[in-house]
Amino acid sequence: MSMRRYAAVLGTGSAVPDKVITNHDLAQMVDTTDEWIRQRTGIVERRVAEEGIASSDLGALASSRALEAAGVDPNDLDMILCSTISPDMSFPSTACLISRALGIEKPIPAMDLAAACSGFSYGLQMADGLIRSGINEKVLVVAAETLTRYVDWTDRATCVLFGDAAGAVVLGATDPKAGEETGILYSKLGSLSQYSDVSLLGVPAGGSRKPASAETVAGREHFIQMQGREVYKLAVSTLPDAASDTISEAGLTPDDIDLIIPHQANIRIMEAFVGRLGLTMDRVYVNIDKYGNTSSASAPLALDEAVRLGRAKKGDTVMLITFGAGFTWGANIVRL
Repeated sequence: MSMRRYAAVLGTGSAVPDKVITNHDLAQMVDTTDEWIRQRTGIVERRVAEEGIASSDLGALASSRALEAAGVDPNDLDMILCSTISPDMSFPSTACLISRALGIEKPIPAMDLAAACSGFSYGLQMADGLIRSGINEKVLVVAAETLTRYVDWTDRATCVLFGDAAGAVVLGATDPKAGEETGILYSKLGSLSQYSDVSLLGVPAGGSRKPASAETVAGREHFIQMQGREVYKLAVSTLPDAASDTISEAGLTPDDIDLIIPHQANIRIMEAFVGRLGLTMDRVYVNIDKYGNTSSASAPLALDEAVRLGRAKKGDTVMLITFGAGFTWGANIVRL
C-alpha cells in the first residue's frame, strides 16, 4: 500500500460566553417549563454572548486555545477557514477578523464558509483536501456562532433551542514516511436542496432576496424560523444512512468507532439515529444539556470537551456527524 500524508489534529480549542440562561429563566419569559424543554430537547441551559461580543471574538478565543494546544504559532498557519451563519457582518469575513485578532501579519488566506450547522464538517473536508494535496501544511478550521442574536425571545418553539459558542481545530500534515493512518481518514458531505425553503429552517430577511426594511423588522423576519417536526423527520431519516455509508466507505465497521460526536441539536434526534445504527448512547458524546444548539460550533465544541475530559484519546477513532439548514449534512472520521 502506498504511503500517503494525512491531515492530523494537532490541537483543539473552544470558547463559550460566561452568561448562562437556564430553562427556569426562559419560563419567566415565555409560556414554557423546564420539564417541557428537557423532555423534548435535552437542553437544560445555554450560553448567550454579552452585548458587544461577536462571533469573531469567540472564534479568536477558541482558535488561540487550539493553537496553544497544538504548539503552533499563528503565523505558521497556511489557511484559516471559518464556518459561520452568524458573521460579525456581511463583509469583511469573520475569518479575516479572527486572523487579525490572532495577530497574524503574514498574508495568510482566510475565508468564511456557510453550510449552516454542517459547516464544520465541510471545513474539515476542505482543509483535508488542501493538506493531502500538498497545497497547505497547517490549516485552522474554526466554527464561530452567536445564533442568539437571531433568536425571537417571544417564540417559545425556537428560543429554547439555541446558544452561542466557538470551536476550533489545528490540522497539520503527517509524515507519509511514517505510514501512520492518523488524522482525517474519510469525509462525506451532502445536501438535499429540495428542502432549502427558508420557512423550514432559516432567517427570511436581511439578504438580497429581502433586504432589511421597516416592514421586515415589523414582520419579525430577521429571526430564526423553523418547522421543528419536519426538521426532526429529515434528520432521523437522513443521518443513519449518512453515518453507515461514511463508515463503510472508509473501510470500517461501527465497532471501529470509539466515539460518535453528533451535532447537538436535539437529544431525541441523537437517540433515534444512534439506535438505528445499532449502537448505544454510551458511544456518543452529549453536551446539549449545557449549551443547546450552537450550530456549526456544536461539533468542534464537543470534540474539544471530549479531548479535555479524556473521552477522546490519542489513537481513538472518532466520527463527527452534522446536519443543518439547506438541508446539509456531513460526516468526518478522524483518528486522533
